[in-house]
Amino acid sequence: MTAQAPDGHGVRVLLYHATDDPAGIEAAYHEASNRLAGVPGLLGNELLRSVTDEGDFVVVSTWRSMEDFEKWEQGPDHKRQTAPLRPFRDGRMRRPFAVYRVTASY
Repeated sequence: MTAQAPDGHGVRVLLYHATDDPAGIEAAYHEASNRLAGVPGLLGNELLRSVTDEGDFVVVSTWRSMEDFEKWEQGPDHKRQTAPLRPFRDGRMRRPFAVYRVTASY
């Protein structure tokens, strides 16, 4: 079951990655996740691997609110906490991330 914000809404942040080193991105994901433990408003994250292109990955994080996400993103720890994953960002994309506000859920 996916963590949800108290009102059933919130924000999902998607970070797109590409690599020929699946073990490397998995290790980086676990390291970054450990660094993110306890960040206020972060409800959880997942590492997804494409079933059609095994070198494509997405990290999806679930936030309680846009305010919580923005506060963390603009804070001093953001770059340090996510540093392990940065080398794996998908450079083929103009913008290797997306932010979505949940407008409905069951």
